[in-house]
Amino acid sequence: MSKVNLAITGCMGRMGQQLIKSSKIDKNIKLKALTENRLIKKKIAGIKVGLNNENSFKKVDLIIDFTVPKCTFEVLKIASKLKKRVVIGTTGFTKVEENLIRKFSKKIPILKAGNMSLGVNLLMYLTEITAKSLNDNYLSKIFEVHHRHKKDYPSGTALMLGKGIADGKGRNLYNLIGRKFLNKKSFPYGKKINFNSIRRGEIIGEHEVKFSNGKEIITLNHEAFDRALYSDGALTAAKWLMRKKPGLYSMRDLLNFS
Repeated sequence: MSKVNLAITGCMGRMGQQLIKSSKIDKNIKLKALTENRLIKKKIAGIKVGLNNENSFKKVDLIIDFTVPKCTFEVLKIASKLKKRVVIGTTGFTKVEENLIRKFSKKIPILKAGNMSLGVNLLMYLTEITAKSLNDNYLSKIFEVHHRHKKDYPSGTALMLGKGIADGKGRNLYNLIGRKFLNKKSFPYGKKINFNSIRRGEIIGEHEVKFSNGKEIITLNHEAFDRALYSDGALTAAKWLMRKKPGLYSMRDLLNFS
């Protein structure tokens, strides 16, 4: 395949820096543009850091965005005008914002995932199967741990797993979200899905889904210990998206989970 001319937004952030490292290794990727939400007076990887505008993105094929929702929509407006593909790893979107992303996807190909890891997306698939297989006597809850710098909670991955439960039950996730706890040592099951988020240290990511009927507990979990896991997945998504027509895709589409 021909090389993908890539732009990375939020290039000074943790994932931005990791994406730069991974893109240097990938022979099918050519890093063409780096952006930030403020003026950076230096070059990174030999590229002058720009702002999110048409000039920054005009010579790229695809943009990878791991930032915050406000920045993501700045990027989507420009990408839509220039007809550029976008891989979104940003999390913390509201229901209204999710619908807005869906509208943008009618004009350009977008792959959006709360987590780019193969293992996490497999976990979501298994979560859906488990929720579908168990009866309503089984209640569920989701536990996640991330580094102390992460602001949003529950994490995008935790919400992905919640969607796995909802899909398995044939329900809408937003109608099943229960209580959201932060830094609690323990938290209860509920008729809806309760979440507990821990923020400490430099932990990359731990996620756990539990189902219980009071007589047994079924646990599904995943632990990440190398941030390259996410950047490699994002680059794989970028290359895959180059062959797609406008639409909203997920890692599940990429992995061809039925």
